[in-house]
Amino acid sequence: MPAPADSIYCQYIGLCRPCKEESGSLLYLTCPDNWPTHPPLYKYRAECYNVVMSEFITISRESAGEIEEKKSRFIAALVPCTSEDEAVTFIESVRKKNRDARHNCYAYVIGEKGETVKCSDDGEPQKTAGQPILSVIQGAGLTNVCLVVTRYFGGTLLGTGGLVRAYSDSAKAAVDNAKRVKKIPGILLSISTEYSDMGTIQYILNSENITIRGTEYTDGVVFTTEVESGKYEQLSKKLIDATGARVKLGKMKDILIGMEI
Repeated sequence: MPAPADSIYCQYIGLCRPCKEESGSLLYLTCPDNWPTHPPLYKYRAECYNVVMSEFITISRESAGEIEEKKSRFIAALVPCTSEDEAVTFIESVRKKNRDARHNCYAYVIGEKGETVKCSDDGEPQKTAGQPILSVIQGAGLTNVCLVVTRYFGGTLLGTGGLVRAYSDSAKAAVDNAKRVKKIPGILLSISTEYSDMGTIQYILNSENITIRGTEYTDGVVFTTEVESGKYEQLSKKLIDATGARVKLGKMKDILIGMEI
């Protein structure tokens, strides 16, 4: 049963929203038979179509950095996150961990194109903390990250310029220590073949630097792997030609492939 014309869902799981057009094409979804009459607040699991993934850069794991300025300590913590809820949860965890700190200033950027952005000075003079932290994140070209800088006051006022430098330098220290990852649109792919072609397929995948994520042995062999979207057609042709078209390829779902840079 197709969704009503006045409703749409723009992520994989979440709240229904009014239908809208993006990049010239509407997003459609499948929904349960008991679709409600008024769906805007009905939460459900949806299968979205025509969602185009974009390449972006993020980090693979949490990193930290710290500086001291006139006895004030500035402790930066940078984490990957894929939603605003995750960012808020992390900020609250840092606050609880550092209850005695004077300030926990932060910034986060969420979304493949950095669509969601927020920063906070947390009591510091306006634009001396949150905005400098945000500028470091954006200057590094990162998204899907949250960065919190905790300040333990050392007794000496730093002034506007001193605060901007301290928050910027501590944020930069955490960014410099991070393992960056480029997320590239890809396909989770199943490759079904006969046992006689197993070695040939493994050789081709290895020569293309494609890692086999799983192998199932039944009447034949089924490999599960990840391939960049832009390389799928070339790989498909190679596998079909090498096996005399005995191989069967199945696109399981669109994914994002992480590559450390």
